[in-house]
Amino acid sequence: MRTVTPRFLWGAGNVRIVQMSQSLVKIAAVWLLGLMLAVAGAIVSINLVNDSIAGPQQPVREYLSALQKGDGEKALGLLRASVPQSNPAMLDGTALQTAAARVTDVKLGDAEERGANQVMVPMDYTIDGSRLRTEFLLERSGTEWLFFDKWSFVPAALPVLDVTVVNSSEATVNGVPVNMPNGRNSFAVFYPGEYEAALNGQYFTAPATRATVTGGDARPASLNLLTEATGALKEAVSGKVKEFLDSCADEADKQQKLQPDCPFYHATNNRVIDGTIDWSITNYPTVSIEPFGGRWVVAPLDGKARIRARQVDLFTGAATDINSVHDFSFTTRLDIDGDTVKLTPQLNY
Repeated sequence: MRTVTPRFLWGAGNVRIVQMSQSLVKIAAVWLLGLMLAVAGAIVSINLVNDSIAGPQQPVREYLSALQKGDGEKALGLLRASVPQSNPAMLDGTALQTAAARVTDVKLGDAEERGANQVMVPMDYTIDGSRLRTEFLLERSGTEWLFFDKWSFVPAALPVLDVTVVNSSEATVNGVPVNMPNGRNSFAVFYPGEYEAALNGQYFTAPATRATVTGGDARPASLNLLTEATGALKEAVSGKVKEFLDSCADEADKQQKLQPDCPFYHATNNRVIDGTIDWSITNYPTVSIEPFGGRWVVAPLDGKARIRARQVDLFTGAATDINSVHDFSFTTRLDIDGDTVKLTPQLNY
């Protein structure tokens, strides 16, 4: 039988203690490595979040989304912009959606440092086939959840778009009817976007004209509507001119007048036989309507009238026929009230 001495027992215990210490060191090393990897992963995740959904591009994305939805209240809050004294019709709804819908092929670039905790986020896009660029200035305004940066637009004023229209108190901008006091108005607008003004009335129209707004630092080009009379107005005026001339000729026939209260007349030294005078219009005037002095005027109306009658020579007593065509010209005052067209001939005798 082998005898186990105390010294042997102590040596075996020491080996077990050493083995346990080594295991604990390995476990601690694994935990430390895991902790370091977790911290590194967290740092990477924070950086990724700060470069993506918490980056300075995110407020720009949210702003563009608000524009596309026509949510002017949200867009204004994100942009932190002040609204100049102007008409707000373009800041919400259909008008805003229309302006934003014309912005396509959007690409946001990397933020560029501008100092003082500010960055510039560039945005390239296309409007009507033209490649354009807008630069948004943002500032670091704090953190969220201790780690994530919070970015906000640097406050600025919205740009103002001026619109004018000739001889009209109304127009349409981005499909929305707007009032035009004294033929002009100014509208606060968001950017980027495109704004189109037009006039499509029953009696007056103006070709559409567009302006592109790329930023808030410069006043966009004015939209000037050059109004012109529609075919419907010219037809209405032509009809009233024809009615006036025909009525005038009929009245001259009834009264058997050579010089009626009309734009036309006939002069002769002979005696005209009563009951033979017959006036008719051979050429009706061509109507031209133009703006002048803040109102619409009809250009001088030129036409031709024919008179047929029998006359007696006062010296010889011979009877002959009259068959003469006379040129005539007159002006008229044009008044339009809603759908009502009024024509007042101005005759000089």
